[in-house]
Amino acid sequence: MIAPTAVSTPAAAASTSRPAASAMRAAASDKLMLGVAILAAVGGAALAGIGFSGSYNALRDLGFNHHFGIFSYAFPVGVDAGIVALLAMDLHLIRKGAPAPWLRLLAHGFTVGTIYFNAASAGPLLADPTGTAMHAAIPVMFVAVVEAGRRLVIRITRIEAGHQRDGVPLHRWILAPWPSFKMYRRMRLNGIASYDRAVELERERLVYRVMLERDHGKNPEHIPSDLLLPLTMERFGLSVDEALALPMEADERARLRAEREAAFEAEAAVRAEARAAEVRISSLRTAGRVEAAGYEVGAETATAKAHAHARTVAAGREAEAAERLDQAEEELKAAAAEQDAAEARQRAAETDRAAAETEQAAAETRRRAAETEHEAAAVERARAEDEQAAQAARLSAAEAAKAAAEAQEAAAEAGRRAAEAERDTAAAKRAQADTEEAAEAARLRAAEARARAAEAELRAVEAEDEAGLTPAARATRKVARMILAADANGDPEAVSLKAISEALGVSIATASGRRTEAAELIATGYNPGRTLS
Repeated sequence: MIAPTAVSTPAAAASTSRPAASAMRAAASDKLMLGVAILAAVGGAALAGIGFSGSYNALRDLGFNHHFGIFSYAFPVGVDAGIVALLAMDLHLIRKGAPAPWLRLLAHGFTVGTIYFNAASAGPLLADPTGTAMHAAIPVMFVAVVEAGRRLVIRITRIEAGHQRDGVPLHRWILAPWPSFKMYRRMRLNGIASYDRAVELERERLVYRVMLERDHGKNPEHIPSDLLLPLTMERFGLSVDEALALPMEADERARLRAEREAAFEAEAAVRAEARAAEVRISSLRTAGRVEAAGYEVGAETATAKAHAHARTVAAGREAEAAERLDQAEEELKAAAAEQDAAEARQRAAETDRAAAETEQAAAETRRRAAETEHEAAAVERARAEDEQAAQAARLSAAEAAKAAAEAQEAAAEAGRRAAEAERDTAAAKRAQADTEEAAEAARLRAAEARARAAEAELRAVEAEDEAGLTPAARATRKVARMILAADANGDPEAVSLKAISEALGVSIATASGRRTEAAELIATGYNPGRTLS
């Protein structure tokens, strides 16, 4: 198989040879410029040396002629070296971005001075014009080389810093002095660094002016002001497109300002609403705390009442027990007195029986003595009397036994009453303990009720905020919650008008109306635990 061969055409060869020729020309140009730079450096150094040496001799002789004496050897160095030093300082400050134009002016003053001194060294200036010109030519060469070096350094510095600036060419100054001055003025005033850019702007404005005259005529009154902007803004260095874009940019800035103002007003409104909401929430929280404090005080009052009632009941029971104890003691004393009386009666009965026996014995003796024959009858009577006395004694003993039994029964009853009094005291203490437990449970229930009431109040307030109710509707619902908190059945009379007036900060008449509305609301099934309907 035969490999394909590359076919070269004249066009391809020409296109291939053009970059090579361009590269060769660039290399030759670089070499040429390098040679020119070396020649300029060498020639400039030689001219500077010749000019300095000639200027030195002329100024030295001039110094001796003016009686400088030995200082005549240093005077030329001071003048010429001063020029170089001032220009070097000016270049250094320019490179550092802190130019001092007065240094350059001072260096130019020294340059004019050294030229004048060299010209004057040939004698009076007008006496020998040729000699004067010859002496002046020598320092001019030195000054020219130094100024050329200065301009080269400034050019390189501006190129490195990116501040390269073109000037108006000399041929334009010669051919069109006034337009060139106006262009130079615009370039300096508006910071246009490129001469080509300045020419492009000038051409663009001239073309735009011709098109305006073609479309609207030469009378500016017939031309809209927006279309005249490129001509009006000419002195500011704006292009036609930049000038025509000014109205749109102004409209855009106005729109952005309006949007920023609207956004600021919206943010201000949001902040105002947030502040109002915070104030409102703070007020609601304060009202909730006040109402919770009211519930807490009510619970504490109820607890105190329960404690007082328990203490009153306990005191009553203790008083009753003490009274029963006193009564039992009195009954015991009465029983003891009755027992003493029974014993006294028994002793009296025994004494009476003894006296009766003695009397009967005496009567019997008398009867025995008086009536012997009636001894049996007397004995029988004595036996009957003895039987009667025995029966009376038996009756007295039965009565004494009965009195003792009654006294024992009274003592037992007093013991039972004392035991009942002790049981009542223990029961009173247990009742007091139960009352304290009930009071503690009541406090816990009151705390839970306050927590539930606060939670319900918060939910109700949030629901009212979401529903967007009026202040009157909010007040009515608050009164309804107060009524339900005071009475689970929703009795309006459970909350006084004064309490409603203080809670709402309204008059008694308004509080009455709110309570009536709250009662109607409760009657319709209002429940603060549910979402507002």
